[in-house]
Amino acid sequence: MLDILKAPILSVQEFLILSAKAILGVFRRPRYHNDTFLQMDVIGFGSLPIVILTGFFSGAVMALQMSKALSQYGAVGKTGELVTISLVRELGPVLTSLMVAGRNSSGMASELGSMKVTEQIDAMRALGTDPVQKLVVPRLIATCFVLPLLTVVADFLGMLGGFVIAYTLLQMSPDFYWNSAWQSIGYNDMFQGLIKPFAFAFIVALVGCHYGIRTAGGTQGVGRSTTRAVVVASVWIFILDFFITRFFVNV
Repeated sequence: MLDILKAPILSVQEFLILSAKAILGVFRRPRYHNDTFLQMDVIGFGSLPIVILTGFFSGAVMALQMSKALSQYGAVGKTGELVTISLVRELGPVLTSLMVAGRNSSGMASELGSMKVTEQIDAMRALGTDPVQKLVVPRLIATCFVLPLLTVVADFLGMLGGFVIAYTLLQMSPDFYWNSAWQSIGYNDMFQGLIKPFAFAFIVALVGCHYGIRTAGGTQGVGRSTTRAVVVASVWIFILDFFITRFFVNV
């Protein structure tokens, strides 16, 4: 029984140590600005197409479903309000983070895993370079910076998708839809919608880097690390979303 628990406990311990080193590394030198900007481009601009599609069609589907339910109570005019609140509070941050995790947590794990199995990380240590400072910190900073921005894009496009459905199928006027959508958003909703992707960014970056750095077993190990990074990051996004939502519900 104890042998079965050794591997998961060791993995959690290594993840916590890596997280502490990476967070502390944000505030100390050397700072690899070029690597950080490169990761911002890879993570942010590279994820933009999938975020645009996901956000737009999520809003459109929500408008379709909400309008059908609300029509039974004669409250179809509330469609824009419900779509906006759902996107800003929950679906925007969670779906965007899941898409970025699927694309970039796996990318980080495969990239660092390939470096690990080819002993590039060991060579980096031999030359006196801290792999965490060089490889993990730029990815963490870049993800924390671009993920909230991607969430804002997804929220807006989700609202736009809902508007397309409301205007074409529900004959709702543009002024009424956008006014009801704007008035439904409070400061608490906006803060919640931005703090969630910022927190999820730590999971996306650190989980991907963790599984990449601890890769073993050649090319097959890289594949296993990539799969585990996506699964673990996705699960922890939902878990963390629950606790953050639980906190804001009581505020």
